[in-house]
Amino acid sequence: MVDTITNAQLLEMTTQIVSSHVGNNHVQPDQIQNVIKQVYKTLNSISSDGYRYQDRPSPAVPIKKSVMPDYIICLEDGKHLKMLKRHLKSVYNMTPEEYRERWGLPPDYPMVAPNYAEKRSQLAKDIGLGTKN
Repeated sequence: MVDTITNAQLLEMTTQIVSSHVGNNHVQPDQIQNVIKQVYKTLNSISSDGYRYQDRPSPAVPIKKSVMPDYIICLEDGKHLKMLKRHLKSVYNMTPEEYRERWGLPPDYPMVAPNYAEKRSQLAKDIGLGTKN
């Protein structure tokens, strides 16, 4: 979801920036008003020029097209993978839960390509895993 920055958000950001600046730098009391105006004006111009902030980054591919029968496409970098979990941990230090949360995916979003999961399942059944003997 993309939103434009509201006036209240501009005022809040201005307050935070000016407070931090004044707290860490020597500013004459008569100059504080100018600093506030300058920061607000700059933030407002950035906002009105079409700069926007996003709650969530744009995925490498549309989410609906990320799960294919033979592979899953990583939304972070667009790579085609059979198993996503290891890639996420080694490249992005991210768990499947963090990945799902970041992209707004349902809890049952697969981390393994469907055909690969079926093949592994059938292989396990063929060697007798999951049966009581």
